[in-house]
Amino acid sequence: MDHSSCNHYNTKYTRRDFLTKTSLGLGAASIASLLNPLGLFGQGANPKQIIENSNGGVLGQPHFVPKAKRVIYLFQSGAPSHLDLFDYKPLLNKMNGNDMPPSVRGEGRLTGMSSGQTIFPLAGSSFNFKQYGKSGAWMSELMPYTSKIVDELCFVKSMHTDAINHDPAITFIQSGSQFPGRPSIGSWLSYGLGSDNENLPAFVVLVTQGQTGQPIYARLWGNGFLPSEHQGVQFRAGKNPVLYLSNPPGVASESRREQLDYLNKLQEMQYDEFEDPEIQARISQYEMAYRMQTSVPEIMDTSKEPDYIYDMYGPDSRKPGTFAANCLLARRLAEKGVKFIQLYHRDWDHHGNLPNALPVKCKETDQSSAALIMDLKQRGLLEDTLVIWGGEFGRTSYSQGKLTADNYGRDHHPKCFTLFMAGAGVKKGFTYGATDEFGYNVLQDPVHVHDFQATLLHLLGIDHEKLVYKFQGRRYRLTDVHGKVVREIIA
Repeated sequence: MDHSSCNHYNTKYTRRDFLTKTSLGLGAASIASLLNPLGLFGQGANPKQIIENSNGGVLGQPHFVPKAKRVIYLFQSGAPSHLDLFDYKPLLNKMNGNDMPPSVRGEGRLTGMSSGQTIFPLAGSSFNFKQYGKSGAWMSELMPYTSKIVDELCFVKSMHTDAINHDPAITFIQSGSQFPGRPSIGSWLSYGLGSDNENLPAFVVLVTQGQTGQPIYARLWGNGFLPSEHQGVQFRAGKNPVLYLSNPPGVASESRREQLDYLNKLQEMQYDEFEDPEIQARISQYEMAYRMQTSVPEIMDTSKEPDYIYDMYGPDSRKPGTFAANCLLARRLAEKGVKFIQLYHRDWDHHGNLPNALPVKCKETDQSSAALIMDLKQRGLLEDTLVIWGGEFGRTSYSQGKLTADNYGRDHHPKCFTLFMAGAGVKKGFTYGATDEFGYNVLQDPVHVHDFQATLLHLLGIDHEKLVYKFQGRRYRLTDVHGKVVREIIA
C-alpha cells in the first residue's frame, strides 16, 4: 500500500473533521459533550449558540442571575495600613511602646526586615478616629470624603492571605496563585462572560502615572494560559492611550480595513488547517484594535465633563494620568459596558515615616474614590456595579525599627487586613469580621483571598467551581481548589 497516499486522505477526512464539522447526529452530540463536560452552560444549552455568543463568553450566560454586571477594582498597591485607616484599636495607643506580647505574635512568619528585631514595640496610630453615619463605622481622619459615605460601604475587616511579600501577594489576590502565569480576575471574567461592548475590551487597566514604590507588572493583568484576547488592555494618558493602536503615518483607515480583511482570510486558512484557537484569538484582537481606533479617543476625552463633576472628583481629576482622573475614566468605561476595570495606585508601602507618608497617599485617593461611588449612584450605575478598594495585605501592629514620639513604620502583615466594597450585591453600611484588640490576628469570620475571589465571581453570576479551563492536563480555576462564597455580606 502507498502510505503517503493513505496519509493524504486521512489528512482531509480525519475523525476530528467528522466530529466537529458534522452539523447533525453524532457530530453535534460529540461537540456538545466536549464543550460542556462539567455542565458549565446549564441544561438545554445549544453548543452552536455558545460558540457564536455575540459577547464572546464561553459560558454563554451566567450560571445564575447576577447582582453585578461589572467591577471597578481600585487596587492600592503596597498595602495600606488598616490600623491607621479603618481598624480602630485604642489599646495600641494605650500600650504604645510596650513590647508586643509573645502570645499575640505567636510563631507566625515574619519578613526579613523585622525578623531580626529583639523587641516589637506596639505602635498606636498617630491619627484620630471617629464613628460616622448610621452604621457607626470607625474611620480615620485621613479619609474625610470616604467617611461621609460609610453607609454605602461594606467593610471586610478579617481578610487574610498566604503571602508575606508584595510580588507574590499582589499576584495571589489578582490571579489566585502566588506564582506568575495564571490568568488575572479580569481575564477570567472576559473568558467566561465576554464583553458588553463590541468596540471596547472587556478588561481595561488604568495605572496612576509617576508613582514610585513596588513595581506593577503587566502580567498582573495577563491572560495566563487563557486565549490572548482575554488579557487586560492598559489605557494610558496622553496622545496614544493604547500602544500601537493608531495607524502609522500615511496609512488611511480604509487601507487598514483592507489589510485586515486580507489578513483575516489568510488566518482563517491557517485555522482550517491547524485548528489552533490562538489564531482566532489573534483575529479577534486585530478586529478589536480597529474598532478601538474610534471608541478609545472618544472615551478618553473628558473635556466635555461639567465642572461640577471635576469638582466632585477633586482638582487632580483635570490632570491626565492621576488616580482621580483614572477614577473619572473608570466611570466613563462603566457607562460603556466594560466588564472589569482595574485601577492601580502605588507607594502604600510604609516601613518607615508612616505618619508623614500615609496622609499623602490618602489625599491622592480619598476624594476621588468616594466621588466615583457617588457618581455611579447618581447615574443609577451603582446598583449593578461592584466597586472594590484595598491592597494585598495589612501592616503590623508593632513598629518596624525604632519607634519614636512622632515616627514609626509598619511591616508587611498577611494575617489580617481590611478592604471595602460598595454597590451591586453587597450590604450597605455593614462591617463583616473582626480582628483582636491588637489588630494582629483575625478574631471572627475570617475571609481568605480565595473566599473574596469566590464571592466576587458569585456576585457576577458565576459559580467559581464551574468556571474552569483545562491546561496541561489539569482543570484550573481562579480559586484553585479552595474558596467559599461569603454569603453574609451579600444583600
